[in-house]
Amino acid sequence: MLEMLINPKRAEREPWELFFIGLVYASLSIGLVHFIFASDPVLKEASGILVVTFTVMFSMPFIFYTLKLEEKRIDENNKSISLLNKHRNAIYAFLWLFFGFLVAFSFWNMVLDTPTLNFQVKTYCQINRPGNIDSCAAEYGIKQTSFTGNAVGANRLFMIFTNNIYVLIFTLAFSFIFGAGAIFVLAWNASVIAAAIGIFTKSDLAYLPIGLARYMIHGIPEIASYFIVALAGGLVSVAVIKHEFGKDKFWEVLQDSLNLIVLSIIVLLIAALIEVYVTPLLF
Repeated sequence: MLEMLINPKRAEREPWELFFIGLVYASLSIGLVHFIFASDPVLKEASGILVVTFTVMFSMPFIFYTLKLEEKRIDENNKSISLLNKHRNAIYAFLWLFFGFLVAFSFWNMVLDTPTLNFQVKTYCQINRPGNIDSCAAEYGIKQTSFTGNAVGANRLFMIFTNNIYVLIFTLAFSFIFGAGAIFVLAWNASVIAAAIGIFTKSDLAYLPIGLARYMIHGIPEIASYFIVALAGGLVSVAVIKHEFGKDKFWEVLQDSLNLIVLSIIVLLIAALIEVYVTPLLF
């Protein structure tokens, strides 16, 4: 019942409603893990993964049927610009769903006195400050000033962009093999950003709006790049299923998919540059 709170056709007409669906799904997932699994000495160590797993389970039916609708549009017109235009409402819906996940994860991560997003904190610190979680929390807290030295910025840019490329490849593979599986990447990234917001604000709820603003400056283009590459994976998947290899139609679709992949990499690089060189100046 809960997983079918909204149907895909309505979501594309009113994509902002997915924000509240994301709030509900993520809050329920956090609640299940906190009240059922947090007391288990073994399972509590995997609470971060369990939260994402439950969120994916709630979201899977909606994502599956949405992708079914989008496959029809892919088959109708395979030009990259037309595809982006045709799919814009679906992309908006996914973005609103992501924002719902992010706000709920961030809020409950600050309110609950348990390390619910433990894996996510380790992931964020491994990317930004390898080796020591405590020093990571101190460095990326709300009193942080901008980075000093081009070498430090360039090194961090390389680490962040490399990690994001891995996520991009993972998203492409998931959308090609199992389209609805891309929701895992969406939910995981929302939870990692929520953990980062918790570190930045030192879990002070009063700073939640500032934390959201800080990470959305680069988060919006970053997440958009994952949606674009997911669309590219869907294109290739449909091309393999519906068109024979070697036919002109197949190569046209493949070319458009490659264009979308290149576009997603460019957007991802822009997001990484913003994260390293712009965001620290503002926060």
